[in-house]
Amino acid sequence: MDGSIARPRPLLALGLRLATAATLATMAMLVKLAGERGVHLAELVFWRQAITLVCVVVLLAALGKLATVRTTRFGAHVRRAAYGITGMFFVYGAVILLPLAEATAISFTAPFFAVLLSVVLFRETVGRYRWGAVVLGFAGVLVLTQPGFGLGGAGLVDPFGAAIALIAAFLVALISFQIQDLNTTEAPWSIVFWFVALTTPLTALALPFVIAPHPLEVWGIIVAMALCGALAQILLTTSLRFGSAGVILLMDYTSLLWATYYGWQVFDRTPPASLWLGAPLIIAAGLLIAWRERQLARQKARPAPLGEPDAG
Repeated sequence: MDGSIARPRPLLALGLRLATAATLATMAMLVKLAGERGVHLAELVFWRQAITLVCVVVLLAALGKLATVRTTRFGAHVRRAAYGITGMFFVYGAVILLPLAEATAISFTAPFFAVLLSVVLFRETVGRYRWGAVVLGFAGVLVLTQPGFGLGGAGLVDPFGAAIALIAAFLVALISFQIQDLNTTEAPWSIVFWFVALTTPLTALALPFVIAPHPLEVWGIIVAMALCGALAQILLTTSLRFGSAGVILLMDYTSLLWATYYGWQVFDRTPPASLWLGAPLIIAAGLLIAWRERQLARQKARPAPLGEPDAG
């Protein structure tokens, strides 16, 4: 695959994102499992990046595509790596601190942050539909987390963990814009390679302070987690190459099904009623944003009548 500008292929992008959602949910389950087995967060992040780097280099060498990682946008890769590794710590931290289903549901706020970022970064005009979706989505977060109600009570979401999850969602939205921009000139392999190549040495600095001996079973969990992460990274980057971030992010909602299943089967935890009340609000808000983005894209594709306002 070369570094030419991506050609839109929406069905392929949606299929890739569905596979991404399942793979990321599996990785999150393994991250939580490793955390419960005593593996430090920083060690998990290091092995995730180091094993991905080895997989990418070996695969590129086997395919004779090492030349595809050449880039003239090294600075953009550095910025993506800085935000990406920070986001990874927050994403993994949220998974460790919160039940899987709740952490996954809060991660669905990424499209709302994407709307806010489009205003701040691109001076985009946002109208009542998308602002309404943002308000509805964060209302869903309040229903889900129930802040201030019986702190310390059974079944309520840890407020610190919820804050970590919200920061993670913001960084995911920001990184999606970065990846989509890189995809206009870079091959997916190049984006993945530079991310892991730049961050693996950085995360290795913490390794002497956090690494510990593990039984064979735990090493198996760590390796499986890293392999899922490598696969998800490639699938995610490729999906953003062939489809719009605002639309294909909808497929991420299917990860709630996987997270709920893993929470039940692996961690013996059934989700509370607040999840079934809050998550639909968050998902509905995301669907409203996607619908409005599609409407606006159609409007831009045809000449608008003189003086027609944007009701986005």
